[in-house]
Amino acid sequence: MRRLCRLSMGTWFLACVASGTFAQKTLTWEEARRAFGAANPTLRAGRIGIQESRADETTAFLRPNPDLTVSVDQVNPFNGNPYRPLTDALPSVGGGYLIERRHKRELRRESAQKNTAIAASELADQERSMLFDLRNTFVRVLQQKAVLGVTRDSLTYYDGVLEVSRARFKAGDIAQVDLDRLELQRVQFETDVQTALVNLRTAKIQLRAMLNDRTPVEQLDVTGRFDFTEILTPLDEFRQTAFQNRPDLAAAIQAVDKAKTNYRLAVANGSTDPTFEWDFARDPVIRSYFGVGFTIPLRIFDRNQGEKARTQLDIGRNERLVEATRAQVFSDVDSAYAALQSDLTLLRPYKMRHLPRATKVRETISFSYQHGGASLLDFLQAQQDYRSIQLSYLDLVGSYLNAANQMNLAVGREVIQ
Repeated sequence: MRRLCRLSMGTWFLACVASGTFAQKTLTWEEARRAFGAANPTLRAGRIGIQESRADETTAFLRPNPDLTVSVDQVNPFNGNPYRPLTDALPSVGGGYLIERRHKRELRRESAQKNTAIAASELADQERSMLFDLRNTFVRVLQQKAVLGVTRDSLTYYDGVLEVSRARFKAGDIAQVDLDRLELQRVQFETDVQTALVNLRTAKIQLRAMLNDRTPVEQLDVTGRFDFTEILTPLDEFRQTAFQNRPDLAAAIQAVDKAKTNYRLAVANGSTDPTFEWDFARDPVIRSYFGVGFTIPLRIFDRNQGEKARTQLDIGRNERLVEATRAQVFSDVDSAYAALQSDLTLLRPYKMRHLPRATKVRETISFSYQHGGASLLDFLQAQQDYRSIQLSYLDLVGSYLNAANQMNLAVGREVIQ
């Protein structure tokens, strides 16, 4: 009885795996994006870098430590009494503390904080680029799924025609050579299906690697809309959105602000910082005494002129980089918009005229051929035309979705789903 139960459980497990209902994983784009943000090791390492930068803020704001000096002077073991060498000794305790002027600590902390803000913007820009690659891979999986569906439908349709042609051959309506040509043509449709399967598996492997996922390829799938939509947003609005959201432009502007803080810090570092000092000592003659004093460096030579000049030049350099980044943003948006409009110009007639016409021609020629009204050459040409139109349409949809992804990259956030 126990052995029978084990066999039943094993059979149930194999049936679940074979049916694909066990541990199947299907991702939408939002789910893939969340999984990417949570598991991608490059992004996780970048977040640790932000934490390191915040730790530098604490270091930059630290106060200087005071100094403590303990000394014993006039120790004389040769004073005639070797057992009392400390008779004339002068013990003393002293200390000092550096007083930083011109808000040096605050400026160091401000510079470190702005460095953290730049690091965060640079990480956001890195994530923007990586999400672009992820979305392209996600679209590639959707496209290969659509291609696989079209190739399988074409093969199924062609097999149906072959069954009719075999029946016509047995009835003597067509010659053996015509049936052989039809059978040979089936190889093309089989090749299309196998090529689509390989391309789909390759795309899934790439997606799995980007997600840092270990799900078997056979159990990994994606779902989403593989189609195009009209773009109603004007170009100027895309440009304004990009100027507001691009993290690389934000990082460039923040770099200018940090350069100005560094210049103020360089000027402050050129100022002198006094050291407050005190000491307490005991003298055999006058007993004990206490003293205080200040040490002030004399700025006969300004040894910070080079750093002042460098930081001031750095402000101008970063301002030029902001201008270059703005120009790049402008160019990226315009290029992506032109690609979108070009793809839409090609897609509209495909969806409205070419696809229905190709389907109608295939159905008409197939019906005519099966009833002796069309030649074999016409039939094969109609099949090839339908296959070519369908695959070209899917390529155009994939190109449109990649152009939409390029627009999202150029703008800095998802403006086209």
